Amino acid sequence: MKHLIDPTDLTHEETNNIIALAEDIIVHREQYTTRMNGKKLATLFYEPSTRTRLSFTSAMMELGGNVLGFDDARSSSVSKGETVEDTVRVVGNFADIIAMRHPIEGAPLIASQVSNVPIINAGDGSHSHPTQTLTDLLTIKRELGHIDNITIGFCGDLRFGRTVHSLIKALSRYSGIKVILIAPETLRLPDYIKQDVCDRLGISYKEVRTLEEAIPCLDILYMTRVQKERFLDEDDYDRVKDSFILDAAKMKLAKPTMKVLHPLPRVNEILTEVDADPRAAYFRQVENGKFVRMALICRLLDWKNDSMHQMPVPHEVFIDDDTLHCRNPKCICNNEDVKSKFYASADNIVRCYYCDTKVR
Repeated sequence: MKHLIDPTDLTHEETNNIIALAEDIIVHREQYTTRMNGKKLATLFYEPSTRTRLSFTSAMMELGGNVLGFDDARSSSVSKGETVEDTVRVVGNFADIIAMRHPIEGAPLIASQVSNVPIINAGDGSHSHPTQTLTDLLTIKRELGHIDNITIGFCGDLRFGRTVHSLIKALSRYSGIKVILIAPETLRLPDYIKQDVCDRLGISYKEVRTLEEAIPCLDILYMTRVQKERFLDEDDYDRVKDSFILDAAKMKLAKPTMKVLHPLPRVNEILTEVDADPRAAYFRQVENGKFVRMALICRLLDWKNDSMHQMPVPHEVFIDDDTLHCRNPKCICNNEDVKSKFYASADNIVRCYYCDTKVR
Protein backbone atom coordinates (compact mmCIF):
# COMPACT_ATOMS: atom_id res chain seq x y z
CA MET A 1 0.00 0.00 0.00
CA LYS A 2 1.12 3.54 -0.74
CA HIS A 3 0.95 6.41 1.75
CA LEU A 4 2.13 10.00 1.31
CA ILE A 5 4.08 11.09 4.38
CA ASP A 6 7.05 12.79 2.72
CA PRO A 7 7.38 14.06 -0.87
CA THR A 8 10.07 11.45 -1.54
CA ASP A 9 7.61 8.64 -0.77
CA LEU A 10 6.49 9.15 -4.36
CA THR A 11 8.87 8.21 -7.12
CA HIS A 12 9.62 10.85 -9.73
CA GLU A 13 7.37 8.94 -12.13
CA GLU A 14 4.52 8.75 -9.59
CA THR A 15 4.81 12.47 -8.86
CA ASN A 16 4.60 13.35 -12.55
CA ASN A 17 1.70 10.90 -12.94
CA ILE A 18 -0.28 12.73 -10.25
CA ILE A 19 0.50 16.14 -11.77
CA ALA A 20 -0.57 14.89 -15.21
CA LEU A 21 -3.82 13.51 -13.77
CA ALA A 22 -4.51 16.85 -12.05
CA GLU A 23 -4.02 18.61 -15.38
CA ASP A 24 -6.49 16.21 -17.01
CA ILE A 25 -9.02 16.81 -14.24
CA ILE A 26 -8.77 20.56 -14.88
CA VAL A 27 -9.57 20.07 -18.56
CA HIS A 28 -12.17 17.28 -18.18
CA ARG A 29 -13.76 17.90 -14.77
CA GLU A 30 -17.11 16.40 -15.79
CA GLN A 31 -15.45 13.02 -16.37
CA TYR A 32 -14.41 12.73 -12.71
CA THR A 33 -17.61 13.69 -10.88
CA THR A 34 -18.47 10.08 -9.98
CA ARG A 35 -14.94 8.71 -9.65
CA MET A 36 -15.17 8.33 -5.85
CA ASN A 37 -18.82 7.29 -5.58
CA GLY A 38 -19.24 5.16 -2.45
CA LYS A 39 -15.81 6.15 -1.09
CA LYS A 40 -15.15 8.10 2.12
CA LEU A 41 -12.29 10.40 3.10
CA ALA A 42 -11.59 10.95 6.81
CA THR A 43 -10.02 14.33 7.62
CA LEU A 44 -8.27 14.08 11.00
CA PHE A 45 -7.13 17.64 11.70
CA TYR A 46 -5.59 17.90 15.15
CA GLU A 47 -4.85 21.60 14.67
CA PRO A 48 -6.67 24.47 12.92
CA SER A 49 -6.63 24.63 9.15
CA THR A 50 -8.75 26.44 6.60
CA ARG A 51 -7.24 26.03 3.14
CA THR A 52 -5.90 22.49 3.48
CA ARG A 53 -8.96 20.99 5.18
CA LEU A 54 -11.45 22.67 2.84
CA SER A 55 -9.28 21.74 -0.14
CA PHE A 56 -9.42 18.05 0.81
CA THR A 57 -13.15 18.25 1.51
CA SER A 58 -13.87 20.00 -1.78
CA ALA A 59 -11.63 17.56 -3.68
CA MET A 60 -13.44 14.48 -2.37
CA MET A 61 -16.89 16.02 -2.88
CA GLU A 62 -16.10 16.99 -6.48
CA LEU A 63 -15.08 13.38 -7.09
CA GLY A 64 -18.49 12.22 -5.83
CA GLY A 65 -17.23 10.88 -2.49
CA ASN A 66 -18.13 11.62 1.12
CA VAL A 67 -16.14 13.21 3.93
CA LEU A 68 -16.10 12.54 7.68
CA GLY A 69 -13.71 13.39 10.49
CA PHE A 70 -12.90 16.26 12.86
CA ASP A 71 -11.27 19.67 12.65
CA ASP A 72 -10.63 20.04 16.39
CA ALA A 73 -8.96 17.29 18.40
CA ARG A 74 -10.88 18.43 21.49
CA SER A 75 -14.10 17.12 19.91
CA SER A 76 -12.64 13.64 19.41
CA SER A 77 -11.44 10.79 21.61
CA VAL A 78 -8.02 12.41 21.52
CA SER A 79 -9.28 14.58 24.38
CA LYS A 80 -9.63 11.36 26.38
CA GLY A 81 -6.02 10.39 25.74
CA GLU A 82 -6.41 8.16 22.68
CA THR A 83 -3.15 7.71 20.77
CA VAL A 84 -2.60 8.43 17.10
CA GLU A 85 -2.18 4.72 16.42
CA ASP A 86 -5.49 3.79 18.05
CA THR A 87 -7.37 6.64 16.38
CA VAL A 88 -6.16 5.54 12.95
CA ARG A 89 -6.93 1.88 13.63
CA VAL A 90 -10.50 2.87 14.51
CA VAL A 91 -11.09 5.41 11.73
CA GLY A 92 -9.70 2.99 9.15
CA ASN A 93 -12.86 0.93 9.69
CA PHE A 94 -15.04 3.86 8.61
CA ALA A 95 -13.09 5.44 5.75
CA ASP A 96 -11.24 4.41 2.59
CA ILE A 97 -8.48 7.02 2.93
CA ILE A 98 -7.30 9.39 5.68
CA ALA A 99 -5.84 12.91 5.51
CA MET A 100 -4.13 13.86 8.78
CA ARG A 101 -2.78 17.18 10.05
CA HIS A 102 -1.00 17.06 13.38
CA PRO A 103 1.12 19.51 15.40
CA ILE A 104 3.40 16.65 16.51
CA GLU A 105 6.15 15.81 14.04
CA GLY A 106 6.16 12.20 12.90
CA ALA A 107 2.51 11.56 13.81
CA PRO A 108 1.39 10.74 10.24
CA LEU A 109 4.41 8.43 9.85
CA ILE A 110 3.37 6.49 12.94
CA ALA A 111 -0.20 6.41 11.63
CA SER A 112 0.93 4.93 8.31
CA GLN A 113 2.66 2.06 10.08
CA VAL A 114 -0.60 0.73 11.56
CA SER A 115 -3.22 1.90 9.05
CA ASN A 116 -5.16 -0.43 6.75
CA VAL A 117 -6.02 2.49 4.44
CA PRO A 118 -3.77 5.08 2.73
CA ILE A 119 -2.60 7.94 4.95
CA ILE A 120 -1.96 11.43 3.56
CA ASN A 121 0.20 13.75 5.62
CA ALA A 122 -1.59 17.11 5.54
CA GLY A 123 1.19 18.72 7.60
CA ASP A 124 3.06 17.56 10.72
CA GLY A 125 4.42 20.39 12.84
CA SER A 126 7.19 22.24 11.01
CA HIS A 127 8.42 19.01 9.44
CA SER A 128 6.68 18.20 6.15
CA HIS A 129 3.69 19.17 4.02
CA PRO A 130 3.76 16.96 0.90
CA THR A 131 0.33 17.85 -0.54
CA GLN A 132 1.31 21.52 -0.52
CA THR A 133 4.43 20.41 -2.39
CA LEU A 134 2.35 18.70 -5.07
CA THR A 135 0.27 21.87 -5.27
CA ASP A 136 3.43 23.93 -5.73
CA LEU A 137 4.76 21.62 -8.45
CA LEU A 138 1.47 21.73 -10.35
CA THR A 139 1.42 25.53 -10.05
CA ILE A 140 4.98 25.85 -11.35
CA LYS A 141 4.13 23.54 -14.27
CA ARG A 142 0.98 25.48 -15.16
CA GLU A 143 2.58 28.91 -14.77
CA LEU A 144 5.91 28.25 -16.52
CA GLY A 145 5.08 25.21 -18.67
CA HIS A 146 7.88 23.14 -17.10
CA ILE A 147 9.54 22.33 -13.77
CA ASP A 148 13.09 21.54 -14.88
CA ASN A 149 15.74 24.25 -15.36
CA ILE A 150 14.33 26.95 -13.12
CA THR A 151 15.79 29.35 -10.56
CA ILE A 152 13.58 29.53 -7.48
CA GLY A 153 13.96 31.89 -4.56
CA PHE A 154 12.60 30.99 -1.12
CA CYS A 155 12.00 34.03 1.05
CA GLY A 156 11.05 34.41 4.70
CA ASP A 157 10.99 31.75 7.41
CA LEU A 158 13.10 28.98 5.91
CA ARG A 159 13.98 27.41 9.25
CA PHE A 160 10.49 26.41 10.38
CA GLY A 161 8.69 26.54 7.02
CA ARG A 162 7.62 22.97 6.30
CA THR A 163 6.38 23.95 2.84
CA VAL A 164 9.89 25.12 1.92
CA HIS A 165 11.55 21.95 3.23
CA SER A 166 9.14 19.71 1.34
CA LEU A 167 9.39 21.60 -1.94
CA ILE A 168 13.18 21.59 -1.95
CA LYS A 169 13.11 17.81 -1.43
CA ALA A 170 10.70 17.38 -4.33
CA LEU A 171 12.66 19.69 -6.65
CA SER A 172 15.76 17.55 -6.07
CA ARG A 173 14.16 15.05 -8.50
CA TYR A 174 14.24 17.57 -11.35
CA SER A 175 17.21 18.73 -13.42
CA GLY A 176 18.72 22.19 -13.64
CA ILE A 177 17.24 23.49 -10.36
CA LYS A 178 18.94 26.53 -8.80
CA VAL A 179 17.85 27.69 -5.34
CA ILE A 180 18.34 31.10 -3.76
CA LEU A 181 17.66 31.34 -0.02
CA ILE A 182 16.50 34.73 1.25
CA ALA A 183 16.13 34.85 5.02
CA PRO A 184 17.29 36.57 8.20
CA GLU A 185 20.16 34.87 10.02
CA THR A 186 17.90 33.31 12.66
CA LEU A 187 15.49 31.81 10.13
CA ARG A 188 17.88 30.32 7.58
CA LEU A 189 17.34 26.90 6.03
CA PRO A 190 18.31 24.08 8.45
CA ASP A 191 21.69 22.50 7.82
CA TYR A 192 20.19 19.03 7.39
CA ILE A 193 18.20 20.23 4.36
CA LYS A 194 21.25 21.95 2.85
CA GLN A 195 23.50 18.94 3.50
CA ASP A 196 21.19 15.96 3.02
CA VAL A 197 19.25 17.36 0.08
CA CYS A 198 21.06 20.23 -1.67
CA ASP A 199 24.67 19.09 -1.20
CA ARG A 200 24.07 15.36 -1.51
CA LEU A 201 21.84 15.64 -4.58
CA GLY A 202 23.74 18.43 -6.26
CA ILE A 203 21.21 21.27 -6.10
CA SER A 204 22.93 24.60 -6.62
CA TYR A 205 22.05 27.10 -3.88
CA LYS A 206 23.23 30.35 -2.37
CA GLU A 207 22.11 32.44 0.60
CA VAL A 208 21.40 36.17 0.37
CA ARG A 209 20.08 38.75 2.82
CA THR A 210 17.62 40.83 0.79
CA LEU A 211 14.96 40.34 -1.84
CA GLU A 212 16.42 43.07 -4.04
CA GLU A 213 19.65 41.18 -4.71
CA ALA A 214 17.83 37.95 -5.60
CA ILE A 215 14.67 38.89 -7.44
CA PRO A 216 16.09 39.90 -10.88
CA CYS A 217 17.25 36.35 -11.71
CA LEU A 218 14.26 34.38 -10.41
CA ASP A 219 11.73 32.34 -12.37
CA ILE A 220 9.74 31.61 -9.20
CA LEU A 221 9.63 33.61 -5.98
CA TYR A 222 8.24 31.51 -3.13
CA MET A 223 7.24 33.82 -0.29
CA THR A 224 6.63 32.78 3.32
CA ARG A 225 5.86 34.77 6.43
CA VAL A 226 8.73 36.08 8.56
CA GLN A 227 7.29 35.16 11.92
CA LYS A 228 7.74 37.82 14.59
CA GLU A 229 7.29 35.25 17.34
CA ARG A 230 10.46 33.43 16.21
CA PHE A 231 12.63 36.39 17.31
CA LEU A 232 13.84 36.63 20.90
CA ASP A 233 14.48 40.35 20.51
CA GLU A 234 11.81 42.53 18.89
CA ASP A 235 14.49 44.99 17.77
CA ASP A 236 16.10 42.21 15.73
CA TYR A 237 12.76 41.63 14.00
CA ASP A 238 12.25 45.33 13.32
CA ARG A 239 15.68 45.53 11.67
CA VAL A 240 14.96 42.82 9.09
CA LYS A 241 11.20 42.76 8.54
CA ASP A 242 11.08 45.28 5.68
CA SER A 243 13.74 43.37 3.74
CA PHE A 244 11.30 40.52 3.31
CA ILE A 245 8.16 42.37 2.23
CA LEU A 246 7.22 42.11 -1.43
CA ASP A 247 5.74 45.29 -2.88
CA ALA A 248 5.19 46.83 -6.30
CA ALA A 249 8.61 48.50 -6.26
CA LYS A 250 10.41 45.17 -5.80
CA MET A 251 8.25 43.55 -8.48
CA LYS A 252 9.66 46.09 -10.96
CA LEU A 253 13.05 44.42 -10.50
CA ALA A 254 11.72 41.00 -11.54
CA LYS A 255 11.47 39.34 -14.94
CA PRO A 256 8.18 39.83 -16.81
CA THR A 257 7.79 36.04 -16.70
CA MET A 258 8.54 35.54 -12.99
CA LYS A 259 5.73 34.07 -10.86
CA VAL A 260 5.06 34.63 -7.16
CA LEU A 261 3.89 31.71 -5.03
CA HIS A 262 2.86 31.65 -1.36
CA PRO A 263 1.35 28.75 0.63
CA LEU A 264 -0.87 31.25 2.52
CA PRO A 265 -2.08 32.64 4.83
CA ARG A 266 -0.11 35.83 4.40
CA VAL A 267 0.14 38.63 6.93
CA ASN A 268 2.16 41.56 5.58
CA GLU A 269 4.92 39.85 3.58
CA ILE A 270 3.12 40.49 0.27
CA LEU A 271 1.37 43.85 0.05
CA THR A 272 -2.10 43.81 -1.49
CA GLU A 273 -0.83 46.12 -4.24
CA VAL A 274 0.92 43.06 -5.72
CA ASP A 275 -2.34 41.09 -6.08
CA ALA A 276 -3.30 42.74 -9.37
CA ASP A 277 0.06 41.88 -10.96
CA PRO A 278 -0.47 38.97 -13.41
CA ARG A 279 2.70 37.42 -12.02
CA ALA A 280 0.99 36.94 -8.63
CA ALA A 281 0.01 33.26 -8.76
CA TYR A 282 -0.79 32.55 -5.10
CA PHE A 283 -4.59 32.55 -5.44
CA ARG A 284 -4.38 30.38 -8.55
CA GLN A 285 -2.11 28.18 -6.45
CA VAL A 286 -4.96 27.63 -3.96
CA GLU A 287 -7.26 26.23 -6.65
CA ASN A 288 -4.46 24.02 -7.96
CA GLY A 289 -4.36 22.49 -4.47
CA LYS A 290 -7.87 21.17 -4.91
CA PHE A 291 -7.10 19.62 -8.29
CA VAL A 292 -3.88 17.98 -7.14
CA ARG A 293 -5.60 16.52 -4.06
CA MET A 294 -8.33 15.12 -6.32
CA ALA A 295 -5.61 13.44 -8.36
CA LEU A 296 -3.78 12.19 -5.26
CA ILE A 297 -6.91 10.64 -3.74
CA CYS A 298 -7.65 8.85 -7.03
CA ARG A 299 -4.14 7.53 -7.43
CA LEU A 300 -3.62 6.35 -3.84
CA LEU A 301 -6.86 4.37 -4.00
CA ASP A 302 -5.96 3.05 -7.46
CA TRP A 303 -2.61 1.90 -6.06
CA LYS A 304 -3.94 0.52 -2.75
CA ASN A 305 -3.73 -3.11 -3.81
CA ASP A 306 -1.14 -2.68 -6.56
CA SER A 307 2.16 -4.39 -5.72
CA MET A 308 3.95 -2.05 -8.13
CA HIS A 309 3.20 0.93 -5.89
CA GLN A 310 4.56 0.38 -2.40
CA MET A 311 6.30 2.57 0.16
CA PRO A 312 10.01 2.99 -0.62
CA VAL A 313 12.54 0.93 1.26
CA PRO A 314 14.40 3.27 3.65
CA HIS A 315 17.87 4.08 2.34
CA GLU A 316 19.07 5.25 5.76
CA VAL A 317 21.41 3.28 7.99
CA PHE A 318 19.51 2.85 11.26
CA ILE A 319 21.35 3.21 14.57
CA ASP A 320 20.78 0.85 17.47
CA ASP A 321 21.86 2.82 20.52
CA ASP A 322 19.75 3.03 23.69
CA THR A 323 21.67 6.09 24.89
CA LEU A 324 20.35 8.28 22.08
CA HIS A 325 17.43 10.62 22.66
CA CYS A 326 15.51 13.00 20.39
CA ARG A 327 15.58 16.48 21.91
CA ASN A 328 12.66 17.80 19.88
CA PRO A 329 9.73 18.30 22.30
CA LYS A 330 7.33 18.23 19.36
CA CYS A 331 8.47 14.81 18.10
CA ILE A 332 6.02 11.92 18.31
CA CYS A 333 8.56 9.83 20.23
CA ASN A 334 8.45 12.40 23.07
CA ASN A 335 4.66 12.64 23.15
CA GLU A 336 3.36 9.11 22.80
CA ASP A 337 4.54 5.61 23.65
CA VAL A 338 6.63 5.26 20.51
CA LYS A 339 10.02 3.58 20.39
CA SER A 340 12.74 6.03 19.43
CA LYS A 341 14.45 5.36 16.12
CA PHE A 342 17.51 7.01 14.61
CA TYR A 343 19.42 7.00 11.35
CA ALA A 344 22.76 8.18 10.01
CA SER A 345 22.31 10.85 7.36
CA ALA A 346 24.54 11.29 4.32
CA ASP A 347 27.00 13.43 6.29
CA ASN A 348 27.16 10.81 9.10
CA ILE A 349 25.09 12.93 11.46
CA VAL A 350 22.63 10.92 13.53
CA ARG A 351 19.05 12.15 13.24
CA CYS A 352 15.64 11.18 14.58
CA TYR A 353 13.72 8.97 12.15
CA TYR A 354 10.43 10.72 12.89
CA CYS A 355 11.35 14.42 12.81
CA ASP A 356 14.91 14.57 11.35
CA THR A 357 16.23 16.47 14.39
CA LYS A 358 19.99 16.21 14.83
CA VAL A 359 20.77 13.87 17.72
CA ARG A 360 24.53 13.43 17.46
